[in-house]
Amino acid sequence: MGAMTKSPEPQSQAVAERQLCGLVDGLAQRISEHVRARAATLGITAAQAVALREMTGPMTMRELAERMNCEPSNATFVVDKLEKNGLVERRPHPTDRRARHLVLTGEGAALRTRLLDLLHVDSPVASLAPEEQRLLRDLLERAVTAS
Repeated sequence: MGAMTKSPEPQSQAVAERQLCGLVDGLAQRISEHVRARAATLGITAAQAVALREMTGPMTMRELAERMNCEPSNATFVVDKLEKNGLVERRPHPTDRRARHLVLTGEGAALRTRLLDLLHVDSPVASLAPEEQRLLRDLLERAVTAS
């Protein structure tokens, strides 16, 4: 009889994991839609908005691609458009003569500031208190980095 009471446990764990994955996917989708909508108001694509959001300082294309969670070739395509629009410059890397640093121009930095302000308004996580946002971030970080 004890074995019968234990058999639903793996199934309930599977259901809980499925529900959690669905919620994470749903949040990711809402965030993507939010970024896309805010980017459109600035006349840029969602990918360009993500690149601008992630450019917290000078970085290589590889670093930006990692932050954007995409292949370097995709990041290059996005940066090419940003550079063409005068928002990003490619400069020599200070320590690696083979690499280039991506740097926001003055116009790019101003647009990034406007974007960050817009992304904060009605963000999918805005209803969470700052401590709840930190907790969610910490839990997601643990789940993502678990090996």
